[in-house]
Amino acid sequence: MNRNYFHLHLVSDSTGETLINVSRAAAAQYQSVASIEHIYPLIRNQDQLDRVIASLRSSPGIVLYTLVDGELGTRLEQACAEIGAPAISVLAPVLGIFQSYIGPASSPKPGAQHVLNADYFKRIDALNYTMMHDDGQSALDLENADVVLLGVSRTSKTPTSIYLANKGIKTANVPLVPGVPIPENIENLRKPLVIGLFASPDRIVQIRQNRLLSLNASQESSYVDREAVAEEVNQSRRLFAQRGWATIDVSRRSIEETAAAIMDLYRDHRLQFIAQG
Repeated sequence: MNRNYFHLHLVSDSTGETLINVSRAAAAQYQSVASIEHIYPLIRNQDQLDRVIASLRSSPGIVLYTLVDGELGTRLEQACAEIGAPAISVLAPVLGIFQSYIGPASSPKPGAQHVLNADYFKRIDALNYTMMHDDGQSALDLENADVVLLGVSRTSKTPTSIYLANKGIKTANVPLVPGVPIPENIENLRKPLVIGLFASPDRIVQIRQNRLLSLNASQESSYVDREAVAEEVNQSRRLFAQRGWATIDVSRRSIEETAAAIMDLYRDHRLQFIAQG
C-alpha cells in the first residue's frame, strides 16, 4: 500500500511523552498516511524555541505542543500562523476544564508529572521486582507480587509484565512448559492476582515461527507444530479452569489492551483482598 507522508512537530517543555502518545493515537486512525515525527523536548527558553521555529519553516506540518510558559506558547502560535502550519496546545482544553472547576494552578511548572514522588519510586520498585521475576525466576517469593501471569511461550507475558510494572504493579510471570511442573507455591498464593494468558494455536504458531526466523533456527520442531501447540494451549486452559484462575485471550489484543484488562481485574481483586482483611 502506497503511503503519503506529512511532517508532525511535537514541541514540549518536558519529555514529550504526552504529545507522542496523543499524536500516535490520532495518526493510527489514518492507515494510508504516515507522519514524519520531529520531537523537541525540554523547550524552555526563547533560543530553544527559535531553533524549533527554524525547523518548522524548513519542514512545515502539523504542530502539537505543551508549553506551560504562556509567552513561549504565544510566540510559537504566531510563528505557526505566519508559516501557515496548524498548531494546537494539547493540554490547553484539559487545563481549561480544571481551571473552571478548581481555579487556576498556583504555580505552573514544566514536567510537573515527572517529579520524584512516592508514585515514581513505587514504579521503580515494581520494575525491579518484575525484572527479577521474569520467566519463572525467583519463584519462591511470589506472594510479594501484585499480579502473577502464567501462559505458554509467546503469550506476551514479559512485555505485559513490564507494561504493568511501569504502572506501579509488581508483576511476576511463569512459563508453562510441557512436562515441567509449575512452582508449588502458586497453588497457595493469597495476596497476588493469578491470571492465565492464552491465545489461539494459529496465533502462537505464527509468532513462534517469526521468532525462529529471527534466530535463524530450524522450523522443524514441536515448538511450531500446530497439533503440539494446540495441546499446549488446551492443557494450559484446563489448568486455569481447575484452579479457578482468571483468564485472558491475548490472540487479538495489544499489550496495552491486555494490561488494561488485567488492571481492571486487579482493582477488583485488591478490593476483595482488603475486605477479607
